Amino acid sequence: MARISKPTDRLKTSLVQTAGILMGSRKGPDELLGDLFIDVQHQQIYPDGKTFVDLVPKKRAKSIQEEYTLLRKDPNFDLRDFIGRHFYDLSTTVHKKDPFVIQEGESIESHIDRLWSHLERRNRVNRGSLIALPHPYIVPGGRFNEQFYWDSYFIMLGLAAEGKWQKVEGMVKNFAHMIRKYGYIPTGNRTYFLSRSQPPFFALMVKLLAVHKGKKVYRDYLPHLLQEYRFWMKGVSRVQETEHFAYRRVAQMPDGTMLNRYYDNKVTPRPESLREDRETAQSAKTRLPDRLFLHLRAAAESGWDFSARWLTDPQDLRTIHTADIIPIDLNCLLYTLEETIAEAYNGWLHPVLRGRYRRRAQRRHAGIQEYLWNEKEGWFMDYNFHHHWQTGFISLAGVFPLYAGIATDEQAAKVAERLEADFLMKGGLVTTLIETGQQWDSPNGWAPLQWVAIEGLRRYGYDELAGKIIDRWMATVEMVYDDSHRLVEKYNVTGGDGLGGGGEYVLQDGFGWTNGVYSALKKSFRP
Repeated sequence: MARISKPTDRLKTSLVQTAGILMGSRKGPDELLGDLFIDVQHQQIYPDGKTFVDLVPKKRAKSIQEEYTLLRKDPNFDLRDFIGRHFYDLSTTVHKKDPFVIQEGESIESHIDRLWSHLERRNRVNRGSLIALPHPYIVPGGRFNEQFYWDSYFIMLGLAAEGKWQKVEGMVKNFAHMIRKYGYIPTGNRTYFLSRSQPPFFALMVKLLAVHKGKKVYRDYLPHLLQEYRFWMKGVSRVQETEHFAYRRVAQMPDGTMLNRYYDNKVTPRPESLREDRETAQSAKTRLPDRLFLHLRAAAESGWDFSARWLTDPQDLRTIHTADIIPIDLNCLLYTLEETIAEAYNGWLHPVLRGRYRRRAQRRHAGIQEYLWNEKEGWFMDYNFHHHWQTGFISLAGVFPLYAGIATDEQAAKVAERLEADFLMKGGLVTTLIETGQQWDSPNGWAPLQWVAIEGLRRYGYDELAGKIIDRWMATVEMVYDDSHRLVEKYNVTGGDGLGGGGEYVLQDGFGWTNGVYSALKKSFRP
């Protein structure tokens, strides 16, 4: 009898690519598990609400839900035991890794190199909320065991600096797969993330890969760049029908310019933070819950969840109004996307289409200058399109115009001066100038924002200031590593032990974008 050979790795990847596109989107655990889901989250069976949404049911969710409805009436019913019998944790089964062993005296570079293997995942089958992807990928670490959108760009920087281009390309291909399947890149490959995206760094990923493979990369990924652009611009023809001239992620400015905002396609509590979002809504007596949930979700799409940047009262999360705001960082990234599409069309020798997207980029550039620059403050800031005024809130997002090359030389000089005077601390750049207890405010500094500021300053010739930021940031990362052999998600750059804090969950180890940015800076990598 002939022996049937196992499918090759390439064939398995092809099957995931084909089946993944043909199969429709799946429901999230909150939609599948009903009352069981609500009870688990509200009773805090797990301290972190993300734990339960990441567990995998051992049988059909409907069967589990029906059994729960029946058994919960028993006075001796134990919900924790029920969950243990009906769900399993991928990290201790399918993705089981040997414990990461700290090696005394190991250099930080060697530690990061070993971490890449520890943080690598391969998931070619849909499991619970985790969506299959055709290629291996690096996860951020800690509670984040999926391929996150904007985290991945900064992870890729480190991989590229270390010559791990195959891993970079695999992750880019995974994002292209999700664009083909969903029409956009969700926050991560989880069903409960399918209603929102994250800061659009895909164009920068394509540009990064082109460093290694040449300009043909632009042509290869042009369809995906266009599809992502359509996602962000969906609704342009409908903005005139709305009260504030905004639909989905697009808003029309008073002069007719189209700029963008963060948004979410749902108006319910985030499944991974159900209890927290409901408590926020219940205590916000004067606000409609669905609108509050939208603003919380939109902040999650921004990646800055949460910051006083999105709040009317900097100390009160209940005043969040993210979807009313035109963010400076988002519009700079979309300017880069438009310019990248134009560059890709240039490779195809399509001057008409190249010109169309270049003009769109120019119009966005003009809109950023008109609405998001504050001459008095010498800073770029967000704009509230409901009230037609700038928010007045100064954050590190104001360096994105330098990163994208949108700022004038005079503006860059003012931003650099204020950056050094107000944001540069003992341990690097602080995210905002106000302390609120939210993780995207002072005293925290984050690896991706250090990179954006450094590259923006270098672009305008402020190499000395960029060097100061590099030295202080890397010294902070090294201090924490020397003390605890940890690479963490965020750092306290104002002093103390250097460990960041605040937010909805405890400080996470890993950590993907810290590893990536540190490696890129250490090796002086320039994409």
